[in-house]
Amino acid sequence: MDKENVDLLIQKNPHMETSREKLESMSPGAYCLHRSWGVGQIKSYDEQLNKLIVDFEENKSGHLMDPIFCVDKLDILPPENMLVRQRKEPKIIEEMIKKRQTDLIVEILAVCPKHSATNTELEHQLNLLLGPTRYKKWWYATRKLLIKDPRVAIPEKKVDPYILRDEPIKAEDEILDEFLITKAPKKKIALADKLLSLSVKHEDIKEALPDILKTLTVAIQETRQLNAGERLHGIWVRNDLARFIHEDVETLLPTSASIIEDKKLLTTLANEIPSTCHRRFLELVVRCHPEGWEKLLLDLFRNSSGKFTNECVNLLLEKDCEKIFKESLQHWLNEQTIKGPILLWIIKNRHSKKFSKMLKKLICPRFLNSIFYAIDNTALQSSSLRRIPLADVLGDDKTLIPELLADATSETVHDLATTLMLNQGFEDLSKRSLLARFIKLFPSVQSLVSEEPTTKQEVLVVSRESFEKRKLEYDEIATKKIPENKIALGLALELGDLRENSELKMAKQDQDTLFARKELLEIDLSRAQINDFKSATSDRVGVGTIVELLQGSTNTSVTYSILGAWDSDPDKNILSYETPLGQSLISKKVGDLVTMEIDGHEEEWTIQGISRWVDRVKK
Repeated sequence: MDKENVDLLIQKNPHMETSREKLESMSPGAYCLHRSWGVGQIKSYDEQLNKLIVDFEENKSGHLMDPIFCVDKLDILPPENMLVRQRKEPKIIEEMIKKRQTDLIVEILAVCPKHSATNTELEHQLNLLLGPTRYKKWWYATRKLLIKDPRVAIPEKKVDPYILRDEPIKAEDEILDEFLITKAPKKKIALADKLLSLSVKHEDIKEALPDILKTLTVAIQETRQLNAGERLHGIWVRNDLARFIHEDVETLLPTSASIIEDKKLLTTLANEIPSTCHRRFLELVVRCHPEGWEKLLLDLFRNSSGKFTNECVNLLLEKDCEKIFKESLQHWLNEQTIKGPILLWIIKNRHSKKFSKMLKKLICPRFLNSIFYAIDNTALQSSSLRRIPLADVLGDDKTLIPELLADATSETVHDLATTLMLNQGFEDLSKRSLLARFIKLFPSVQSLVSEEPTTKQEVLVVSRESFEKRKLEYDEIATKKIPENKIALGLALELGDLRENSELKMAKQDQDTLFARKELLEIDLSRAQINDFKSATSDRVGVGTIVELLQGSTNTSVTYSILGAWDSDPDKNILSYETPLGQSLISKKVGDLVTMEIDGHEEEWTIQGISRWVDRVKK
């Protein structure tokens, strides 16, 4: 719009005086950005209609816009804006996108206020430049390149801005200065790791390397401020830097081997090191424990989760341990001691080309029973009301239950359905949804839905310790958590707007969970029969006995303690008598054979000895 038209517009609408500059910038040929319609170009101003005529790229050619109403909805883009340049110099901008990614970011920052922009602001511009499907991958790769660009200051936190520096500063110099100043050992290790990743040759820090190694070694030895995993990571970083100046890293103390000497701490260590070091950690275990590393890796896998699980499996298979790996999985399934993260890994990989053949034999009704047991156990041990990932996966994966029940008998399915109904790890709606899948496969399960779970009132043999633990949980829910929830509900109701009241929704969900858990505990406690295991004999396996088993073909021996329904402790080889393995051992005598399915074929174990739990405890 020219000055004369702007003056006329403001004369009729005096409140628009504050927007004079923006109205004058709405001239023919100017590019603009609308919040909903994207980039457009002003073609002209119709004086008779008092309307701007704008061609928007999103199928809105010749669009009429009243300048009074669009002044706060239309951003006029200056000629140096990257969106304008993309339309005037498409080849140059595309060449920057493909080959000079950091130059593109530098030029975007150059026209931003104060030469800075947050990650969100940059993503908004890149979304418009590259499109929603292309920019995410491009920006992920470009961020890594920006770390090495001396022209741009990279934010430490996501909310901080990217800043175009007045004078270029090499990232190595900036990090090195910070490394020498900071006194916190953990931060020193992180900064040294950054120095390590910035350059392959490290020429920029070559002269400073001896001092870096010296101060890093001191930082590693600060045991009070670092846990074992952080120290191990620090040692690896130090060793990698030392190799650049041809140091014999084996002579540098402390050594990585010294950190993993105690086999009992390996699982804790695995949880403390960065995920990028998982493979290196496992290879270190193999190298430092040449005898028995297979068992150590299996133990680490058994207690693993997330990416570490995959690393454990991959290394075991690379080391030709597939047979012992499959046997261990089957053995843990028989014992009902597979933990939630491993069950999750099996579920997610059961159809993969790499693992499907190896996992095929595990996909059976017993596996579903282990899932229910793990979910129930997690809910029992959790002090919060957080969702259980394994329960979520079971609900989301529509094909899993049909696969697991493909070869099941009606009796087995009825038992599993009953187990589900009594499980405290599911909300009521989730139980109904899962039961619907049972009923679709086995219509006879429908009869269970109308029955009360309490109709099956067989006695549960439990220890006094486990009984008191559940009774304590019941009292806490009844006298503390439920009253607290009532208060939370009242406060949530006071907030009003029930449709958008997330606090009320959460409080109601907590209420459902608490009352369901309370009801289940009432059922369990009413069925419980406390047993001190003194009546157990050494003639036959029963609740309260210790069983020694021997496999003749491999001469492998294992000892299990068969205790109450709530006493399972897999790490100590204590089994509930209700587990599949516990049931298979009950009533057996010394010399009897027990058959267990391992890797798709049955193996026989001979009962070598039976002793009483109470006698062992006395000793």
